[in-house]
Amino acid sequence: MTVAGLCDLYLTEATGRVKASTLAMDKSRIERHVKPLLGRHAVRSLTTEDIERMQLDIAAGKTACKRREGRGGATTGGKGVAARTVGMFGTILEFARRRRLIAANLARGIARLPEGRQRRFLNLDEIGRLGAAMRVSAAEGFENRTGVAAIRFLLLTGLRRNEALALPWEWVDTGARCIRFADSKSGAQLRSIGAVTVALLKALPRAEGAPFVFPADRGDGHFVGLPRVLTRLCARAGLLGVTVHVLRHSFAAAAAEMGFSELTIAGLLGHAVPGVTARYARVPDRALLDAADAVAKRIEAALSGEAGAHVIELDSQRVRA
Repeated sequence: MTVAGLCDLYLTEATGRVKASTLAMDKSRIERHVKPLLGRHAVRSLTTEDIERMQLDIAAGKTACKRREGRGGATTGGKGVAARTVGMFGTILEFARRRRLIAANLARGIARLPEGRQRRFLNLDEIGRLGAAMRVSAAEGFENRTGVAAIRFLLLTGLRRNEALALPWEWVDTGARCIRFADSKSGAQLRSIGAVTVALLKALPRAEGAPFVFPADRGDGHFVGLPRVLTRLCARAGLLGVTVHVLRHSFAAAAAEMGFSELTIAGLLGHAVPGVTARYARVPDRALLDAADAVAKRIEAALSGEAGAHVIELDSQRVRA
């Protein structure tokens, strides 16, 4: 059996047992990175050096390419992509070992390339500059309105890119000020949102029958051109090094600057912290609602260029809560 055949067998066997979003990501990495580099190798003849070489080749960008027309962005390389692909491939080899197709999982013990931590975030002044660029673009009809609204929404919530773009209206509970995720990176979960975020959602146009909060310009899918929109707006605002994920870090940084605890910030971001996800998965927690409201108001004030985007003094008991 070739590596390509093993990957196809794994995807078939995993369907229905592995989360659909995880399986889709695995399939993407297999088709873009694993098959081009190792697909023709016989599984039984694989060596540790083959897997290590695959990791280095992905990190060097040998499998990078532009995505098909209309889907936005590009499939890139880098250490993070390489490390995650090796991790996924290790899961596939473990599947092969359990099926007795190979004697040992050669991916075990391979040192993965360090991914590096995301350190870039937007401070309030930079958020203000981005907001000014958004207003100018809206006035000129220069930019995609759905993309601009999605950027604002990400800054106000700290959601992950796909959590926001693939968000269906049925998960949004504006009355309770929360999003009820049936599925997320950390499983089923409830995420608190601020009042200004609710106002943004209510102001969005909603076509009859459209399932997504941020629909695609064409077809029935969700919006996918966000990186391009953000790049153009940041160029207009004179901001460098800003990716979509930086928006999430900017929300977290604003919350930290306001004095909220790490536990509260973890709850706002949907991190799988023991005792947090389970507790906040049923009903909105008052401490999280207050925190989400305060952080969103502060970021919205900066985006809108309003006076008074200042540090909000918080009651010490609320911060501890």
